[in-house]
Amino acid sequence: MEKDNVVTLTYDLLLYMVPQLDKFPRSQKFLLADRIQVQLMEVLEMLLEAYYTKGEQKKNLLYKVNIALEKMRYQIRLAKDLRCIDLRRYEYIQSKINEIGQQVGAWLKSISN
Repeated sequence: MEKDNVVTLTYDLLLYMVPQLDKFPRSQKFLLADRIQVQLMEVLEMLLEAYYTKGEQKKNLLYKVNIALEKMRYQIRLAKDLRCIDLRRYEYIQSKINEIGQQVGAWLKSISN
């Protein structure tokens, strides 16, 4: 159950982010924008892997997802501070990252019991 929601949320965020990242200035497109996109794609891949694994390996993947989300929060904040994205988009993206983080946390909690 958690997989469908969190994977869909992550996919939808990636779908939203790709066109936004294309708008980054050239000076940031090949570093910051690429890192954000790669990080988000890795989160999606780790979530899919976690769905099909069991036990400690699943927990480890979900913990890695949490770390990746935290890195992404700072990358998005940097993009806002460098004016690559506006405040409205920043707030939307951060809310989606937080929502994904909450879903991952609930998933972790459900397998820890």
